[in-house]
Amino acid sequence: MKHSILIFIVGVAISCNSDFTPKPRAYYNIELPKHTYKTFDEKSFPYSFEYPVYASISQEGDSTGANPYWINVDFEKFNGHIYISYKKINGNSIYKVKTSSGYKDSLVKNTFEGLREESYKLTYKHTVKASGIIDSSFVSDHGSTGVYFYVAGDAATSRQFYITDTTNHFLRGALYFDAAPNADSLSMVSDFLDVDMKHLVKTFKWRGK
Repeated sequence: MKHSILIFIVGVAISCNSDFTPKPRAYYNIELPKHTYKTFDEKSFPYSFEYPVYASISQEGDSTGANPYWINVDFEKFNGHIYISYKKINGNSIYKVKTSSGYKDSLVKNTFEGLREESYKLTYKHTVKASGIIDSSFVSDHGSTGVYFYVAGDAATSRQFYITDTTNHFLRGALYFDAAPNADSLSMVSDFLDVDMKHLVKTFKWRGK
């Protein structure tokens, strides 16, 4: 019995003194396709743009029918989406307003200044998790202006933008993933889709212009 206990103690001592080499953190190996594009050009929509052949378009569900031009560019392979919302300048939007008796619908007129301010607010609300936000203005190939936002760190979104003609149309896009925000693990895919998002903006066109 004593002999068995001695063997056990020696074994534990050897295992405790053996070298331990921690394994580096590993991420899934993702095969990235070639950037090639097709055109979204539905006749009933007020805009068109080019998007990747490895993505699909889905319409954002809205039982009220108030936002028929809200769509998603879905990247199923990467569990990512560019959520696109559209509002007509000088049109109306319905917002939920908190009152003493609960939330109520409030009808608000869409002004260019108001929509632009809302876009900044929606982006900068991620400062709690973001390590930094860089915004840069641009002019698209077809003359529309806008701002492209790069959100660094573990925020829920890493890229956002808005594009407008300042008089009639205002559209906003935001890239999200169906995963817990982690800049390290998502950086490769975020950088890859950044190219596609900028191509969407570059080729964006309002119908009739």
